[in-house]
Amino acid sequence: MTKSLSAAITGINADQQWLDNIANNIANSNTVGYQSTSIQFADLLYQQSQGAGAPIVGVQGGTNPIVVGSGVRVASTNTNFAQGTMQQTGVSTDLAISGNGFLVVNQGGQNYYTTDGALQLDAAGQLVTSTGAIVQGWAPSANGQINQNAPLTGITIPQGQVANPVETQNITLGGNLAAGATSPVTVTTTAYDSLGNPIPITFTFTPSTTTANQWTVTATVPTPGSTTTPPGTTPLDLGGATSQTITFDSTTGQVKTVSGSTTGTNNLALSNFPTGYNLKTPSMNLDFPAVGSNGAVTQFAGNSSSLAVTSQDGAASGALTGFSIGSDGTVQGTYANGTKQILGQIASAMFTNPQGLAKQGNLLYQATLNSGAAQLGTAGTGGRGTFVGGSVEESNVNLGNELTNLVLAQTAYQANTKVVSTTASVLQALVQMA
Repeated sequence: MTKSLSAAITGINADQQWLDNIANNIANSNTVGYQSTSIQFADLLYQQSQGAGAPIVGVQGGTNPIVVGSGVRVASTNTNFAQGTMQQTGVSTDLAISGNGFLVVNQGGQNYYTTDGALQLDAAGQLVTSTGAIVQGWAPSANGQINQNAPLTGITIPQGQVANPVETQNITLGGNLAAGATSPVTVTTTAYDSLGNPIPITFTFTPSTTTANQWTVTATVPTPGSTTTPPGTTPLDLGGATSQTITFDSTTGQVKTVSGSTTGTNNLALSNFPTGYNLKTPSMNLDFPAVGSNGAVTQFAGNSSSLAVTSQDGAASGALTGFSIGSDGTVQGTYANGTKQILGQIASAMFTNPQGLAKQGNLLYQATLNSGAAQLGTAGTGGRGTFVGGSVEESNVNLGNELTNLVLAQTAYQANTKVVSTTASVLQALVQMA
């Protein structure tokens, strides 16, 4: 009878742990990035009061062993790593994982792993979890490239960082010059020198008065230090001369030739900038897009010309205004001058046996001997899931299952207490008989 008491007590203890686990799952049903856990039971040792007997044909049949168990124990707790529902937040620091993998975070000098993507920036610009663990990844090198063989470091978003200015190298034209026009067409753009200083450039297209389908193009810039109003101008060289001739095909309206252009192209070298502009390279490239391409310079009939500079690749300096996280974890900053720079790349970790990870609280997991070492890499490669910026993964707790398990655990607990009370009654009866 004491065996029934001890077995029932183990059942009560096991069911209490089951209830504890269910309660924890229900409590975390709204915790971002939480993975539910389940309990697995195993029976305890058995005492054998009679061994098995071998059959003797025609004399005696075989007999089975007689064994009595001693109760139950919690054998393991398993984590459900099934994907939770993706919730779009629109917050640039939030990050969900679509598929397998964990974020690598560091707290107190120790690396941990998490699926908690409700991230934020701290006062130092570090990307951190809500409990202050620093998200790990790779910082860009001096040339802006990511070396994934380098040691992990904290991802930092340098608030207030100013992007370097970009010297203009290419200016592209596009649009139409009206066929039959008699007045010059002026096109202006602002290029930039190596210090980010603006360089206003004016292109003047003048129709020929003697040859049909021909235009002459010149370029000028304000003269640095000019004291006149308006400031004086300095002519620039286009393809080695102060003016060049553009000829259009009379039937197609497309550019036929550009004098002074590089052989086989319609590009003109824009050079001879006056002293005062800080240029690392002596010239810029004025580009007429390929004939027939989208945005090519044309000469069609019309009341007015639409010729304009469609793009130039220079920029002044500009402060960081925002950032985004790509599906591969690349953090790209956007600057006020319109440029973009890579600020880092967030690492993704996988494990041979994620069930072997140890929960540490604060939605952190720690590697163990049975989880294997973290396999670090880029999201979207090697079986790793992709990152979804501006989203979080909600808890994967199924409340229906948990409430059902709650009823089962309560029933089992009550049944074990019934064994205790019944055994106590039997023992009391035995005492009264003595």
